Amino acid sequence: MKTKSAEMVAARKPRKRFWAFGALTGIVGAGAFLAAVELVALLVAPRDGSPVIAAGSFVIDIVPRWAKELAIELFGEADKIVLLGSVGLAVVVAAAVIGVIELVRPPIGAILFGVAGALAVVAVVTRAGASPLASVPSIVGTIVGIIALRLLIGRLRRWRDGVWANVERPASVSVTAPGTPAAPSAKPTEGAPLKNVDRRGFLIMSGVVAAGAAIIGAGSRAITAATSSIANIRDALKIPAPRSTVTVPEGAELDIPGLTPLYTKNSDFYRVDTALTVPSIDPATWRLVIDGMVDKKVELSFQDLLDMGLDEYSITLTCVSNEVGGGLVGTAKWLGVPLRDVLALAGPKSGADMALSRSIDGYTASTPLSVVTDDGVDAILAVAMNGQPLPLEHGFPVRMVVPGLYGYVSATKWLTQITVTTFQKDEAYWTPRGYSAEAPIKMSSRIDTPRVDKQIAAGPTKIAGVAWAQTIGIEKVEVNIDEGGWQAATLSMPVNEDTWVQWFVDWEATAGTHYVAVRATDKQGNLQIEERAPIAPDGSSGWQRTLLRVG
Repeated sequence: MKTKSAEMVAARKPRKRFWAFGALTGIVGAGAFLAAVELVALLVAPRDGSPVIAAGSFVIDIVPRWAKELAIELFGEADKIVLLGSVGLAVVVAAAVIGVIELVRPPIGAILFGVAGALAVVAVVTRAGASPLASVPSIVGTIVGIIALRLLIGRLRRWRDGVWANVERPASVSVTAPGTPAAPSAKPTEGAPLKNVDRRGFLIMSGVVAAGAAIIGAGSRAITAATSSIANIRDALKIPAPRSTVTVPEGAELDIPGLTPLYTKNSDFYRVDTALTVPSIDPATWRLVIDGMVDKKVELSFQDLLDMGLDEYSITLTCVSNEVGGGLVGTAKWLGVPLRDVLALAGPKSGADMALSRSIDGYTASTPLSVVTDDGVDAILAVAMNGQPLPLEHGFPVRMVVPGLYGYVSATKWLTQITVTTFQKDEAYWTPRGYSAEAPIKMSSRIDTPRVDKQIAAGPTKIAGVAWAQTIGIEKVEVNIDEGGWQAATLSMPVNEDTWVQWFVDWEATAGTHYVAVRATDKQGNLQIEERAPIAPDGSSGWQRTLLRVG
């Protein structure tokens, strides 16, 4: 005979089993929510209907400086993929919990689902550039998700109650006289057909809702992408030939295996920004507004910009997140219009000292007005990169490129507005997050080859790398091997002061581990800063020192 505790354990097992089905129901309800969002967004708000993307963007906005630096250090350019995956995982976990709660404490789960939907609406409508109908997809999705959750939980509860009834109803016992045959007991399986019907109904309904959500969601997303493909528009765009081109002198690029190329391919160029997904902007509808402390407000179309005439520029860009010896730096040939000429159309007023640039996603950068209006600085609005229209992820159709300043105060992508103002009045995106409002790029040098993680053979070899000091230029690079004194490196022929140079020293490598350091001096006689400094608040510094292994 089963003891009372054994009976309780037997009754508890199906209860726990149904928690898993409740969690699955919550996830299916979330899938219905997302599918409805995608379908309605396709009709009314294709650009800004995704609550998952909006939530991820909100996380990027509120993340503290140390977390941002850690993410870039750990994941590099994959940080956005990791963030999206984390947000997606959080949605799945939350949906599962809501499903279990709705099963055991209805309608609290549905209420929590509604709260989550309301938060999704807030996340979407508070994004920069959100359309008036941006809230509609999330509102409809929340309604659909709650309906799906309630219907599925209702089916699941009927199945569960049938199982519980069979488990908890004790078998009838007939008391007979000794030796008398026991009377047949009532069949304990009378509820089995109904239980099987409830189970089958729940599983079929769950499968239909899940499959429908997957088909509708994926199909709507695919149609949205196909009907608003900015990639196709970019590929068909014809950029006028520049009035002037960059002359690359002979000897500007050294032929050394493992050395970074003089010009970075678009596909290899680093990307660090706050956009969780790449904005889609049609050049035909793009407008740049120049306002603030100006004589007159100006609005330019993409064609207006092209009509001003394009020139080619060779400029190295550096991210403030670049560590000593890091790879968040690259050089390209840019086609663009001098920013000073564009600002002159509006007429900046006396007393202004900042150009506050704004991206379509709300990101802002604070650039000293004196820099972008200086005749000696090639600050531009770029429309092409290495002979092609700007890649989507690098700011298509228009971005800022300013030599000598870290990207977070100058290189605004997907540019839509420039407000002439003052540093006292306005702050840009990263300033309240612990970064300097003005951030000149620090001179730096880097060893590219031999690699620290790869052993080389003994014998003659070259130690080589790149060095940069934008707007000033590199005068010399020196290398120290095993504390044996500094020796001058051979430099490539510089393209200009805004472009990095390559360098190398010949070395007779001997077996063992060797300690190598590099430093640079600019054309004003300034020696690269030796002391190490973190990337915040205004960029890292320090000589790169590394160990090389020779076999």
